[in-house]
Amino acid sequence: METLPSGPATINDVAARAGVGVGTVSRVLNGRTNVRPVTRAKVLDAIEALKYRPSSIARNLSLRRTHVIGVVVPFFTSHSAVERVRGVASVLGRSPYDLMLFDIEAEDRREHAFRLFDRGDRSDGLLLLSLVPPDDEVERLRAARLPCVLVDAPHPGFPSIVIDDVRGGELATKHLIELGHRLIAFVGDKPPDPFRFASSRDRTLGYERALSQAGIEARPEFVREGTQSHQVARGIAIDLLRLPQRPTAVFAASDAQALGVLEAARILGIRVPQELSVVGFDDVEVAALVGLTTVRQPLFESGRRGAELLLQLVAGGADQVVEPVVEQLPVEVVIRSTTAAPG
Repeated sequence: METLPSGPATINDVAARAGVGVGTVSRVLNGRTNVRPVTRAKVLDAIEALKYRPSSIARNLSLRRTHVIGVVVPFFTSHSAVERVRGVASVLGRSPYDLMLFDIEAEDRREHAFRLFDRGDRSDGLLLLSLVPPDDEVERLRAARLPCVLVDAPHPGFPSIVIDDVRGGELATKHLIELGHRLIAFVGDKPPDPFRFASSRDRTLGYERALSQAGIEARPEFVREGTQSHQVARGIAIDLLRLPQRPTAVFAASDAQALGVLEAARILGIRVPQELSVVGFDDVEVAALVGLTTVRQPLFESGRRGAELLLQLVAGGADQVVEPVVEQLPVEVVIRSTTAAPG
């Protein structure tokens, strides 16, 4: 009479019963083809007789799979970041992959995040939101053969989901020009940026292009730069709106900064939109609540598309040739109650 293991069977029990090594059992379990049919049959018979159930953790390690998707995002608490992560989660929630979120708010945290993931054993794929990796990190990620997709951060080495920020800045400024404004200011981000954000710079180019096309001379004193914080934008806007000849309109590079401009106008007793028109960028949820005219970009959709593309790459395996395709999503101006013809 056969003696079965007293507890749950192990891979060693299967190997002993089949008369093979543990490595052979592992190759059979992982579906490898380099096992002779007779040997495979012996291993399968042993698995059936012992009612062996392989550990999913051990199997994932042998396959170099974690069933985790890493998501690196700067300033996770910002409205735009939250919307993008919601889009990512909507896809991963229907997949066998868990989400590992890495929030970075300082340059050293960015470096730590890349060191964490470029080893290739923490996640099966990496999604970078609004973060352009330095070239040396690109090479390390490629060496780790880790599928990687960028959202709101184009790089020629990886597939990316983007919008045309220059076009968005142009649309916002044209809207103000079409209302009759000629004294139009811009509030954006200050370079150089350790996170390599390019969106504010590109929106500034769109602003300047629209002014030039309308024959309006750009005024250096009307361009103010700070951070994404609405408190910082409020301080900048107070100085801007105290100029002897103040602007009649302000285009802000984000809704958060536009909220700072609105707060500055309230503090100074400047009526919006009768005395000042304000346009933001992003169309986060709070924009609709305060009636902010803004440039809508598909934040949720960009996260969703990025996650879908990344899962396709992960399913294709490490040996596939990945083309660094760029998928561009549309932008549009959403007109609400913070813009009107100049009084």
